[in-house]
Amino acid sequence: MRALADRPEEVPAVFAERFNSGDATALAQVYEEAAVLVPQPGAPATGPDLHAANGRLQKLGVPIVVRPRHVYRSGNVALLIVDWVIDGTGRDGQAVHVQGTATDIARRGPDGRWRYVIDNPFGTRAQGNTTGDHNFPS
Repeated sequence: MRALADRPEEVPAVFAERFNSGDATALAQVYEEAAVLVPQPGAPATGPDLHAANGRLQKLGVPIVVRPRHVYRSGNVALLIVDWVIDGTGRDGQAVHVQGTATDIARRGPDGRWRYVIDNPFGTRAQGNTTGDHNFPS
């Protein structure tokens, strides 16, 4: 499995590989300890709730594909704009389609590795707007 990112541009690929591995512990390492995930606009999650939200998506058994659009770095902090999609047939035989454009913040830690501080998978989508994208499964 790929090591944690040495550069902010690598964070989405590391996330995708670890997500697709199904290894929740490996995926959790892509986040800082106090990181925030926004599984739906207006509803941030931290700690166990963050990992539970990612776990629900991993359990669908459908891989994520990421396409970084922009990475803007200032010192040890970076803004990542990333298009992503989870599309296929889940373990239960049902069609799965979840997509978005993430606006994420990553930071270089004392070990030199980059991790998510804020993972906002639906970017600037307005609270309550489900047109075109779908929230994380509950």
